[in-house]
Amino acid sequence: MDVTGKIIKLLPLQSGEGKNGTWKKQEFIIETSAQIPRKICFSLWGDKIDQFKLAEGEDAEVSFDLESREFNNRWYTEAKAWKIVKKGAGQSLPSEQEPPPGYFEMPSGDGMPF
Repeated sequence: MDVTGKIIKLLPLQSGEGKNGTWKKQEFIIETSAQIPRKICFSLWGDKIDQFKLAEGEDAEVSFDLESREFNNRWYTEAKAWKIVKKGAGQSLPSEQEPPPGYFEMPSGDGMPF
C-alpha cells in the first residue's frame, strides 16, 4: 500500500535489547493531502531509519504493510514503512522494491517494543 502526504512529526527514537540483539524503531506522522486529510503513524525499523533520514515538513510517498499482533489479550496494529520517496525537491531516495527478507520479524525480548 502507498500513502502520500507531509511528514508533520517525528516521534522519539526507540531502542532496546532483545534475544537477537539491539533493535531500534522510529515512528513518524504523515498528514495526507486528500479532501479530508488524515494523520497516520508509520514506523521504520533498523537500518531504514538511517537510509531515509526523514525530516518534518517533507512531502513523501510511503510504501508500507500493515501487521497486527496480539499481546496480553489485546491487539496492536502497526503500519511498517519499507520504502519512502521524498517529493517536491525533484529527489527520490533509492530503495528496494520489496522489503528485505526478515524485515517483518519482530525482535525477541521481554515485551513488545510498541
